[in-house]
Amino acid sequence: MKRHSLLRIIGIVALLLAGVIATAPAFLNAQDPAETQVAPKPSQDVAEGDAKDGEAKPRPTNRRAVIIELHEDINPLSGALLKRKFQEAVDSDVDVIILDIHSPGGFTSVTFEMMDMILDAKDVETVAYIEKDAISGAALISLACDRIIMLPGARMGDAGEIVMGEDGAFRYTPAKSRSVVAQKARDTAEATGRPVTLAEKMSDKDMIVFEATHKVDGRVRYISDKEWKTLKDADQWNKGKPIREAGKEMFFTVNGRRAVELGMANQTIQSRDELADALGVQSPIPIKKRTWVDTLVLVLNSGFVTFLLLVIGMIALVIELGAPGMGVGGLLAILCFGLFFWSRFLGGTAGWLEVMLFAIGLAFIAAEIFVIPGFGVAGVSGLALTLGSLVMASRRVLLPTSSEDLASLGMDAFTVLGAFLGFLVALMLLANYIGEIPGLSRLTLKPQVALSGAAAVDIDSEEMLPGWQRVETGDVGETLSALRPSGKMQFGDHVVDVVTEGDFVDPGVSVKVIGKQGSRVVVRPV
Repeated sequence: MKRHSLLRIIGIVALLLAGVIATAPAFLNAQDPAETQVAPKPSQDVAEGDAKDGEAKPRPTNRRAVIIELHEDINPLSGALLKRKFQEAVDSDVDVIILDIHSPGGFTSVTFEMMDMILDAKDVETVAYIEKDAISGAALISLACDRIIMLPGARMGDAGEIVMGEDGAFRYTPAKSRSVVAQKARDTAEATGRPVTLAEKMSDKDMIVFEATHKVDGRVRYISDKEWKTLKDADQWNKGKPIREAGKEMFFTVNGRRAVELGMANQTIQSRDELADALGVQSPIPIKKRTWVDTLVLVLNSGFVTFLLLVIGMIALVIELGAPGMGVGGLLAILCFGLFFWSRFLGGTAGWLEVMLFAIGLAFIAAEIFVIPGFGVAGVSGLALTLGSLVMASRRVLLPTSSEDLASLGMDAFTVLGAFLGFLVALMLLANYIGEIPGLSRLTLKPQVALSGAAAVDIDSEEMLPGWQRVETGDVGETLSALRPSGKMQFGDHVVDVVTEGDFVDPGVSVKVIGKQGSRVVVRPV
């Protein structure tokens, strides 16, 4: 029985690994960035000229474009889905990728990854289309695009980084932390030819931005109060009034019209119907909509569904170990844990390390139950590896580097530990009431009865008792086989499965029962 149970665990782990291996190649291929030829980004002069004119320059009308929607907060899961859609668009050889952005922002680390992905896409033109709001991280993603097209009343900006305080209230991060976001905004604006000072002002509320005009050639630039103090040729510039959207104690936020005036956006249009003409692409522009797989991944990554998958998977695994052969319990356990890791693979938070740690953890637990007596290092290590791998599979980074990472780690750990506690509670309920549950009562052993006419009488229950129920602590028997450390002992007319405390015992040696743990009988040489 022990060997069969151990083999079933090994079989379940093998099938789980096989399922993940079968689905991983397509995901990994979608995640590998294609090699591209470097094409120049538009220069700052060209970008600012387009923005001030508010009109797009003539472009070929036979170009192909595709729209990818970002209509949610930016998190590891939505970021992974956007990455996959973006890479699919690049691989399809379109000329223009349009990001339809309507988002309040989200994780800073994911935002930076999205910005780098867009900046690295050298062989396609990237366009940020803002119909409503691109706030915080969504505004920074827009900055990374080659062009920004907005509706006149759309908003962009306010990229101030916020964290949750100890009292649960959100606050803006200190200046030291904001400097990272500010520098990223400056570098991105410089790469895409937009006013770097206004881009920095999106994340720095302490600075004030002025409009300065060159005294000789009339050039206009935007400069902060900090930069003005260190400007070497300040005498050649006329310092104007502060930009009204870039004053003290405010993050730079503008609507579409004002964004074009200040050079942050290239042009405004009245509706999406004008988008194809503005970009000179074929109409209608197809939209890469979310597929049923994307929706399923989102659902499976939600906290409640994750909780259910883990609880049901653990219970099913225990039920499988208590029933002979591969049954519904084993298949259900494979399904639950397979869906968990598959959704994490596609969500971009899990890799082979988490799957291997989970498998090793199950192997340690199986060894503790069926091979090594007691509950010691192997059992504790296996439990820690199993639960730890489930937490790791839900995270992009294991060690938190910011308050949002710490909060995310706490939520992931809470979900996994909550599922484990739910499993323990369900296990206790099943142990007490499994015989009364329809469909599961067949997993319990019941006394056999013999029928005599219409009456049923109990067979001698003493003869039906298994060997481990016939011995008590202090009984003495003789080993029939070598105990290494488990084996068989002769007690009267019955054979009992026993295990030592770790010592090896030869056949024909008298042993004494020193303890019982359920069906496990522990013996020691006399």
